[in-house]
Amino acid sequence: MPDIFHDFPIRAPAAKVFPVIATPPGLDTWWTVRSSGHPDLGAEYELGFGPGYDWSAIVTRCALNSEFELEFTQADPDWIGTRVGFSLAEKAAVTQVRFHHTGWPEANAHYRGSCYCWAMYLRLMKRFVETGEVVAYEIRLNV
Repeated sequence: MPDIFHDFPIRAPAAKVFPVIATPPGLDTWWTVRSSGHPDLGAEYELGFGPGYDWSAIVTRCALNSEFELEFTQADPDWIGTRVGFSLAEKAAVTQVRFHHTGWPEANAHYRGSCYCWAMYLRLMKRFVETGEVVAYEIRLNV
């Protein structure tokens, strides 16, 4: 199965990064239009990306300031059963982020587009954590 991986540093402590990857207010600053859920193992997240794109996921990994992962249960067919997650390692107030989106059924056009979109969204997440900048959802992939 094809997988997506991105590793990058964020100039901030893990305690500042974790809420941005694992809580609805954080996710809504860089990825979702609106989301709900709480970062606890087995908790359900609702992830809204606009009309017709209301997806659900279950928390499969969660360790405060260290790791967070969701498995999609309702989404585009290519995403169902895939896992999106983050591992954080802090050193000298810089957090090394290891991102993964694993379990893709095939390296089709949707997978290839998602590789690009994840790079763009993760860049916005980094910018938000480091500078506080929030980009409007409608233009996130154009900034």
